[in-house]
Amino acid sequence: MLGALGVVFGDIGTSPLYSLQTVFSSHHNAVAPTESDVLGVISMVTWCLITIVTVSYIGLIMRAHNQGEGGILALTALVLRKLGPAVGPREAAVALVLGVVGASLFFGDSLITPAISVLSAFEGIEVTGAVPNAVIVPGALVVLTVLFAVQRWGTGRIGGSFGVVMAVWFLTLAAMGLPHVLAHPTILRALSPHYAVAFMIDRPLIAFIAMGAVVLTITGAEALYADMGHFGHRPIALAWVCLVLPSLLLNYFGQGALILADPRAVANPFFSMVPEGLRIPLVVLAAMATVIASQAVISGAFSVSRQATRLTLLPKLKVTQTSSEHGGQIYVGSVNLLLFLGVVTLVLVFQRSSALAAAYGLAVTATIILVLALFLLYAHRILRRPTWQVVTLAVIVGGLELLLLAANLVKIPDGGWLPLLIAAVLTTIMLTWRRGARLMADRRRSMEGPLADFVAGPARSVPRVPGLAVYPHPEPDTVPIALRTGVEMHHVLHEHVVILTLQHRGVPHVHRDDRVHVNVLSSGPGSLVQITYEVGFHDSQDVPAALRDAVERHGRHEGDCSADCPSYIPELDLDLEDAIYVLSTLRLEPAPGGGSAAQAGGMPRWQRALFRQLSRASAQRTLVLNLPSSRTLVMGAETEL
Repeated sequence: MLGALGVVFGDIGTSPLYSLQTVFSSHHNAVAPTESDVLGVISMVTWCLITIVTVSYIGLIMRAHNQGEGGILALTALVLRKLGPAVGPREAAVALVLGVVGASLFFGDSLITPAISVLSAFEGIEVTGAVPNAVIVPGALVVLTVLFAVQRWGTGRIGGSFGVVMAVWFLTLAAMGLPHVLAHPTILRALSPHYAVAFMIDRPLIAFIAMGAVVLTITGAEALYADMGHFGHRPIALAWVCLVLPSLLLNYFGQGALILADPRAVANPFFSMVPEGLRIPLVVLAAMATVIASQAVISGAFSVSRQATRLTLLPKLKVTQTSSEHGGQIYVGSVNLLLFLGVVTLVLVFQRSSALAAAYGLAVTATIILVLALFLLYAHRILRRPTWQVVTLAVIVGGLELLLLAANLVKIPDGGWLPLLIAAVLTTIMLTWRRGARLMADRRRSMEGPLADFVAGPARSVPRVPGLAVYPHPEPDTVPIALRTGVEMHHVLHEHVVILTLQHRGVPHVHRDDRVHVNVLSSGPGSLVQITYEVGFHDSQDVPAALRDAVERHGRHEGDCSADCPSYIPELDLDLEDAIYVLSTLRLEPAPGGGSAAQAGGMPRWQRALFRQLSRASAQRTLVLNLPSSRTLVMGAETEL
């Protein structure tokens, strides 16, 4: 539970910093600090937290996990894998597009969260009056720069005390709100949904505008699901019910009570709840909490990026494992740099957290709706829930989420266009890469030819030379281009040849005992062995480590196993110290005159140009597969697109 506090709840836990301030200080100036408006808004906040977070995410959606992993891409992979051949092409396409758009919006969230959170913390300086307001933007930029700079050391090192800090933060939220609630207990009437309904009936337009900002109180709900794999459902649910939800409600009710007592507090109700002498320490604590909230979405962006590459939605990325014990702790340098540049740009352009609120709200509501849509498909087609249950959930929770989305759509001119633009760009990139990668895979297979024919023909007729050659290869049924080219050019093979295929499964992890599958294609003095090594989207793609694992399991084990062992395979009794790795590549060049769409599988010219640029930007496969540079050769062919 303590660990979940430090990673999972950072985003939603810092929402009190800016959410109610945004509701009452909106430039539309529609929501007034009157009793009916305050009670209506606090009631909306309460029942959004209960309906969307507690009932929908904690109670239902988090039960749809992919081997314990959550998040929209993990749910997409789960749906496609569970439905299998039963899913039609149209249904599969819909699930894939929902996942892609949701992942794209998550990246937008990963840009906006650090900017709005750290800015809102530093804006507490305005209430103190002790420090010039001019330091807000520079101070936020310094903190964000340090935050992104330390990512390369891994979340394990920089997040050791996050849980303790967030526990102090939530207790502080409760302690801030409780005195104001006790002083003005009339605010507790907002626990009844009657006040939210009455507010919407009496002043529908005002309530509609208010809902566009109320959604900021549930920002981070998607993080509960995305980060589930780190801690599991039970610790997250217990932490939410026992500490996080009560603390948030006490703070929101305290802010509401303060606004009723002093309408001037709407300028910054959060920092106005404490005496002046405590505001500077509160700013410091808030800055620490917002850094933790930012850390959570940055780490999530690394994980989503790796999932996207494994699902053939993004080019290969260089992933650095920052922990030898926890597979989920990774660092992706290219993603970290892009996020840093994007966050700095947002801070410099928008300057204020309130200016980013419209963009933030739209990103959150769109994401939770897409997650719900995929969950409804999962519940109906895989869990076989009765139609009336699925429809009821869609009407109650989906109706509320659609209402929140509609309230944020009117803010598109005020900044809501930002997450839509980010999502449109990233969705185009992901779908283009997936389409182009499939086309290139088909061409590659036709150039490689069947593996069985090669083993029965050229592999038997050429002489062998001493040594071990390892050919990383994505397809188990075709010949690596480098292997075929080497035989055709040099008319020789190494004495021991291993074709190693990393087989990606639509699951987070594959158990170590289930990973290695060996197929001896030819034995004797000139062996040719095919190793299929199964990995999940959170498992390492280290080819030398995979080969070492296969040899340790099936080669000769000194001291504890003889050649009579059932698992012993003589062809894997290899010395890996002198192994050379031969990597196949397929270089992509533009077709003369641009080529026709028909020749490119229907891809228009702009999409082909984009795919070529993405292909050039892809990380070197020698780095992705962790191949030793001093013992790696690269051979390949060329094709046009």
